[in-house]
Amino acid sequence: MAFLEISNLKKSFDKLTVVHDFTMNIERGEFITFLGPSGCGKTTILRMLAGFESPSAGLVRFDGRDVTHLPTNQRNIGMVFQSYALFPNMTVADNIGFGLKVAKMPQAQIDHRVEEMLALIKLKPLAGRYPWQLSGGQQQRVALARALANQPQVLLLDEPLSALDAKIRVSLREEIRALQRELGITSIFVTHDQEEALSISDRIVVLNEGRVEQIGSPSEVYNFPRTRFVASFVGTLNLLQGVVTDAGTGRIAVGGQSLVTSNKAAGMAAGQNRALAIRPEAITFEAPQQGRNSLAATVEEVNFLGAIVRIRARLEEAVISLDVFNDPNLVLPQRGAPVTLGFSHDSLLVLE
Repeated sequence: MAFLEISNLKKSFDKLTVVHDFTMNIERGEFITFLGPSGCGKTTILRMLAGFESPSAGLVRFDGRDVTHLPTNQRNIGMVFQSYALFPNMTVADNIGFGLKVAKMPQAQIDHRVEEMLALIKLKPLAGRYPWQLSGGQQQRVALARALANQPQVLLLDEPLSALDAKIRVSLREEIRALQRELGITSIFVTHDQEEALSISDRIVVLNEGRVEQIGSPSEVYNFPRTRFVASFVGTLNLLQGVVTDAGTGRIAVGGQSLVTSNKAAGMAAGQNRALAIRPEAITFEAPQQGRNSLAATVEEVNFLGAIVRIRARLEEAVISLDVFNDPNLVLPQRGAPVTLGFSHDSLLVLE
């Protein structure tokens, strides 16, 4: 039995359904990320798990216990919000110990637990400061410590890094992941930032318009997107249109040129139009080779992006981007030059 079971969860506001039959099992200690654009339903699902919203249908179990309609204070969860939500009239130590005080824990135990949390987030010297005396990153670490102080079964994080600048976001997300691993706490993290999701998750749930598009490890979601939405939302991707010429061998024609895919989608049949995807980093400049795909194209643009150089090449109506690592000795093709693009059969994906 999974530690956290979510079955056919649904949420409607009047006649508008914002979450459609969300089902997922989460194991103890997993770090799960809900990823998707604004309005896709990820925060609504999180709020139903927290008890802030009541599901229109479905079931939620924590460690075998049905919590679907229990109030928040009976679920043993920790919640970290985007806005920190610290009490401005309380010190760092008092903010961290607030939940323990509400739970009527003896003061000596509260003091001991607060000391543990301050050490965990490395803010012991700032215990007596007020929120307005802290940076944004420090405030969010205090909010995290407050959520963990009660030793919750599940930690829920609702876009906790979106108000921070880029460098602090990277540093703090690494701290959050390290703390989660150290404590072994089951965690669900909501974000619309694909890099954030790819860097810290055990599994990612990609959501779109209240429906699950794909659930998988970061590698699976990035390298093997199942749908056009996942392919275009997670990472940079080339999308092509092809016509199936031989379903048995995975042969597909793109702009009059024949390609082969190892990723044969179910239901492929000769004459079908199918959407294809390929990552920029999977493509190289090379002469045609046996066992590899080749496309003849014309260079349209060369963009220097620091560590990489992104090159755009045109193939009839389609434009393909490819990335090469920056090298001072690299000879780049000129605009308008004819080139041959090569890539493996495995890297050409047929989308559902």
